[in-house]
Amino acid sequence: MALDFEKYAIKGNEFVGLVAEDLEVPIDKAGRIVRSVLHALRNRLVHEESFQLLAQLPMAMKGVYVDGWKFNKPFNRIRHLDDFLDEVKMEDAGMAGYDFGNQASAKVAVGAVFKALHFFVTEGEMNDITGVMPGELKKFIAETIAGTDMIL
Repeated sequence: MALDFEKYAIKGNEFVGLVAEDLEVPIDKAGRIVRSVLHALRNRLVHEESFQLLAQLPMAMKGVYVDGWKFNKPFNRIRHLDDFLDEVKMEDAGMAGYDFGNQASAKVAVGAVFKALHFFVTEGEMNDITGVMPGELKKFIAETIAGTDMIL
């Protein structure tokens, strides 16, 4: 089987492009947003669930998801949506103010990533992901992806 890196890049760019289009931002900003949200998400999932999600992500997004992953990092539970948004911003480091702004803007940005994720993974996997999230975040994700029919 030949590796087709161009195909992988196309699918990865498609994912980031959905976020860029939804947020009406440049592709580099969308890329940072995607990376930050995926990293915060993987910090919330047990390894088994992360591997199930990884199996469905486009190859390029798999690389983004695992980049810098510390398997033995302590797992701290979150209870509120704002906790998740704060973690997303922390993952973006010095660009968080520009990429996410205030909590309302961060919600919109995070929502765009979940919409793109919903497009690329099965309904069952999205249910598995939301099933392990705290109530506020579960509700936010469900409301964000409800009725999203993205067409490429």
